[in-house]
Amino acid sequence: MKRLYGNLSGLKPSQLKRIERITGRRVSPAVLISTELARDVARISSEIRRQIGLLINRKGKVACVIVGDHHQIFIPGIVAQRVAAGRLTGLRCVHTHLKPDPLSQEDLTDLVLLRLDMMATITLTPDGRPDQIYAAHILPGENETQAYEVMPPIDPYHPDRFCLETILALEAEMAQQLALRESGGKGERALLISVTTSSRREALDSFHELAQLAASAGIEIVDKILQQRTKIDPRILLGSGKLRDLAILAMQRDATMMVFDQELNPSQIKSITDQVELKVIDRTQLILDIFAQRAQTREGQLQVELAQLKYLLPRLISKNTAMSRLTGGIGGRGPGETKLELNRRQTRDRINRLENALRDVQKQRQQQRARRSKRHLPVVSIIGYTNAGKSTLLNNLTRSRVRAENRLFATLDPSSRRMKFPRETEVIITDTVGFIRDLPRELMTAFRATLEELENADLLLHVIDIHHPQYQKQVRSVERILEELDLSHIPTLRVLNKQDRLKPDDLAKRVNILKGVPIAAIDSQTLHPLIDAMDHYFTAGRLDPALTDTTPSPSSPAM
Repeated sequence: MKRLYGNLSGLKPSQLKRIERITGRRVSPAVLISTELARDVARISSEIRRQIGLLINRKGKVACVIVGDHHQIFIPGIVAQRVAAGRLTGLRCVHTHLKPDPLSQEDLTDLVLLRLDMMATITLTPDGRPDQIYAAHILPGENETQAYEVMPPIDPYHPDRFCLETILALEAEMAQQLALRESGGKGERALLISVTTSSRREALDSFHELAQLAASAGIEIVDKILQQRTKIDPRILLGSGKLRDLAILAMQRDATMMVFDQELNPSQIKSITDQVELKVIDRTQLILDIFAQRAQTREGQLQVELAQLKYLLPRLISKNTAMSRLTGGIGGRGPGETKLELNRRQTRDRINRLENALRDVQKQRQQQRARRSKRHLPVVSIIGYTNAGKSTLLNNLTRSRVRAENRLFATLDPSSRRMKFPRETEVIITDTVGFIRDLPRELMTAFRATLEELENADLLLHVIDIHHPQYQKQVRSVERILEELDLSHIPTLRVLNKQDRLKPDDLAKRVNILKGVPIAAIDSQTLHPLIDAMDHYFTAGRLDPALTDTTPSPSSPAM
């Protein structure tokens, strides 16, 4: 490990030699810094008019020396490597301040972000002698006010306040809290973050849906942060200062991850994770994770894995500190690059295998559709926004027991059931995966085999949760996806679900806007008008015109 870092230009050879002699010196593990070492560092720092920092390990050895400028030091990246949850880095940082200033906010931020054992500063007298030592350490657990504790000033000539037992006790408490959380069955704890240039109302609507997605994934939400900006930072979305504040907040709330409402590109993910010691995912990855939890059939698992790998492939760009960047010869590649390319190649190979397996699934589905066509059985496909009540409707129409829950994407694998109308007409009703605003492209591609079922549908039942405050936006999202899938030519009957949750006047207004069949999917008695409308379509060959006129009335709000 290199032992001397920082701003070394312009120093005299004698000054460099004196600084180099500091590296490798030892102090008692029981003290923060020895009086002799504090005096030597202060004298050199005053002479060169630059801050000097020491990183001291728990054995009391000076692991490295950092030379900064007049205002600050820059702790090298070798310290910012990831440490295990519930642990500290095992290094304390002691650096000089040329002015009689205590710990700065940057010092305290570095303490938390780098998970140092302790951060301390030595202030200097005008003649270059140590004056006071100010120190702080991290506080474990969920502390609503501070993530650290600043200690009273220490006399540099009696610096015996550092206690290794205290640091070990704090680390043990952190590890104990982590173990309790894991043994208690608690999963991920997340900060939800949205950085947007849109209106506050639109941002809050999207944020609310992100919170529902997080809850559906079993994530505990510890805090929500919404930042409206006139311009998004192309590197980290929000400002560097705000990101550091969020990292401290995450430690205070014992959060394990950050979930962004906006889709992050590979460089943004790398820039953010370089500054925070947390998992960082975006809305797309959260949806993919939910799908991975829900997939039960072999087909569904193949489709989800393919979507995850296609999302991951362009993000395989970062190297950790264990990967060598050395190259050998012109155009040579070191072992780090080789490992990175190996990961990419293995991912691409796996994607090819999954795509071949899904092509076989497509062939099987084509054969199933061909058999249905020979029997001349019409197909009705239920579509709609996630959690609109599609599976509940299928269960009550066909007396089935398909899984139905009040959460987003409770049902992933498609289900097909037979149904008989009163006039003995028999149809096959299929329940498909729910749609959502800005459905990830990876999922659209991976679920091609499932969504192809919609291409052969004779009728689409668009289930709409008319009780939802954003039902109009959900309708537009679903219809936009149908256009992208080139399915807008298939006759569609709007099914206005959850009528039982609305007052009669509000229900009448929304039925007038949407021109559909109002029902309560949980109540079989309300389904007769829907069954009659479907029966009419298959006997008369067309939908009732009163149910297909979707032009809003002049007095109704525009869709």
